[in-house]
Amino acid sequence: MSKTVLIVHAHPDPASLTAQLADAAHDALRAQGHAVLRSDLYALGWKAVYDAADFPDRLDPARLSFVAESGHAFRAGTQPADVQAEQAKLLAADAVVFQFPLWWFGMPAIMKGWIERVFAYGLAYGHKDAGNRHRYGEGGLAGKRAMLSVTTGGPAADYGPRGVNGQLDELLFPITHGTLFYPGMEVLPTLAVHGAGRIDGAGVEDAKAALAARMRGLFDDPAIPYRAQNGGDYPDRHQLAADVAPGVTGLRAHLR
Repeated sequence: MSKTVLIVHAHPDPASLTAQLADAAHDALRAQGHAVLRSDLYALGWKAVYDAADFPDRLDPARLSFVAESGHAFRAGTQPADVQAEQAKLLAADAVVFQFPLWWFGMPAIMKGWIERVFAYGLAYGHKDAGNRHRYGEGGLAGKRAMLSVTTGGPAADYGPRGVNGQLDELLFPITHGTLFYPGMEVLPTLAVHGAGRIDGAGVEDAKAALAARMRGLFDDPAIPYRAQNGGDYPDRHQLAADVAPGVTGLRAHLR
């Protein structure tokens, strides 16, 4: 069955490996009959800073409360046109692929700014205007899938379980769990291409093929088994019950 996929990618060089991988994902998805939407953030000249300019019709001109103003602007339809356009893509998508280089252990600032401005209150958080009741497995983006596809400058060993940079899935936990699972998206394991600064032509083709293979499983591959907030493991919606993953702390405790 044909689906719609949004590819959000960020690199200032249109000939970069990031851009080539975004194209490879696009081609692989189209070959399966899926519709593909693109958001090339540098090409869009995306405004990364989330500030008062995002709220032209303020509830409270004296104090800028981002939560209150975000919810008001989303409900009233007064968000800037660029934000509304990206939200329309997000809402139309059955899955979102984020393609980016790992810069300082996270996504580029322009992509973080896309998240901050597009994931409005009432859309990605504050679902049903119920505060934190519907999060981590529930929310306005429930039913959609998401996947990160990243490139790193360092070798794979740097990002392994005992690597000097830290394990990649733990470095990306604030994005996979905190940004994507929080509003309800099913998040697939990350695809990583390491050593991007020294990759040769054959390596680029291998990377494209690996991403194309992941695109073929975008709607069938198992998601990361994060624990849902309202699935019974967090009886007070804040902390794991004592009998859930006893003795396990930190990020791993939140995996089923």
